Amino acid sequence: MTTTDENTVPATEPLAAEQSPRLEWAKHAPEVWKAMLRLDKAATQGLDPKLSELVKIRASQLNHCAFCLDMHTKDALAAGESVERIVQLAAWEESRHFYTEKELAAIELTEAVTVLTDGFVPDEVYVKAAAHFEEAELAQLISAIAVINTWNRFGVTCRLTPGHYRPGQYA
Repeated sequence: MTTTDENTVPATEPLAAEQSPRLEWAKHAPEVWKAMLRLDKAATQGLDPKLSELVKIRASQLNHCAFCLDMHTKDALAAGESVERIVQLAAWEESRHFYTEKELAAIELTEAVTVLTDGFVPDEVYVKAAAHFEEAELAQLISAIAVINTWNRFGVTCRLTPGHYRPGQYA
């Protein structure tokens, strides 16, 4: 059997070669990276850590950010989230019974903010979220969604390499 490190699944055949990042943007823009870390911490303040990770995973799925998926899946597991709920998140509309109504409202809002195909967040999505979150918590949730979308843009553009993150590494 072949493995690349303790984060990968044993394979019977060699794994594909790991892609190198296009740009190590944190190295070349360290002040932006530090500011993003502070913004991320501020945006998630007061949010349930499991909910925050579900939101980050869902946005990262939609944005195809492998680096962020690796990071936030590991952080969710470390926060006590179940593998089943993480796996089902990609098909949450068909597996609603794994989530609370509040979590569903947050996931739906995440999708609406992340995929602005209509150019706006639909009123019914916002109203549903507002029914489950107090205004201050809703403001934090919207902030967390905006911040993960920004992280995703850095990760996807620079093609950051997944697989090496350790839970809490950037905390």
